[in-house]
Amino acid sequence: MSHSSSTRARFAALAATWLGLGVASALLAAAAPPAPPATPSKAPQGGLSATQVADRNVAARGGLSAWRALQTQTIAGNMDAGAGDSLARSIRVARGATSAVTKKERAAAAEANAKAAAQQVELPFRLELKQPNKSRLEIDVAGKTALQVYDGKNGWKVRPFLNRDDVEPFTEQELKSQSSVDDMRGPLIDYAAKGTTLELDGTEAVEGHNAYKLKLTAKNGDVKHVWIDAQSFLDVKVDGSPRVFDGRPRKVWVYQRDFRNVKGMMMPFIYETAVDGVPQSHKVSIESVTVNQPIDDARFAKPQASALTPPAARPAPPVVAPAPH
Repeated sequence: MSHSSSTRARFAALAATWLGLGVASALLAAAAPPAPPATPSKAPQGGLSATQVADRNVAARGGLSAWRALQTQTIAGNMDAGAGDSLARSIRVARGATSAVTKKERAAAAEANAKAAAQQVELPFRLELKQPNKSRLEIDVAGKTALQVYDGKNGWKVRPFLNRDDVEPFTEQELKSQSSVDDMRGPLIDYAAKGTTLELDGTEAVEGHNAYKLKLTAKNGDVKHVWIDAQSFLDVKVDGSPRVFDGRPRKVWVYQRDFRNVKGMMMPFIYETAVDGVPQSHKVSIESVTVNQPIDDARFAKPQASALTPPAARPAPPVVAPAPH
């Protein structure tokens, strides 16, 4: 697992962590079907060890020097939030809206929802990361900007689309989840120095391609898996943080696609999250990535809700690494 897995972890935890129950349901009901489950495959040729697979992954992603030099990253893009009607309905549920409507109003709403259902809603987001583990995430929802900030020890959130304009501290569970996210370089960069051990846990087919399945056991005992493509040696699938859905915990997998070269480092521009037992998936599409540009530490301090910049007034970041033709 490399940098992409740590970025992926932040995206994969969005719904369950802070958007709220109603919108979380919408995010888990995105329009695209989930990728097929992994299946056992014929072992790739070569007889590589776990260490050799990890080394080839690091090389394929741009090498140790490039990743060790990574200090900051700014990412912008869009995330699926289900169809138009599901997003609006989820926001109403999260806000607790229960006002009665007339038969005529109900019919008009049904017609509007039918049109909205055909259109996938995408929420623009901006993510800023800074070593060692600082992050700032903004998402535009229902004409307002939601915010999540983590300074490496403490975290805060602002959720105006739920009529919560106050700055709220992270819950204990949110702090635990955030503190477990790998830094931008990912757990395979200098993994031995971090106390992580590797095992080759067989091979599986991931989206029709052979892949090595690596088992990573962290110093604290946490276990993660990453699937390394047997040809490109890019990390094409990773374990996500388990989620509670319909009252029980579910396994989560994140598929990573459309790798592009950003300043010598290969990064995925599409993340698709599949939840065990949930028929739909959640996709995040990256539009731009900027690396090693200065970011003031004040960006990761406790925010002031009134200081949020309206989306219309915020300039779009430059797009890098265009898709190959």
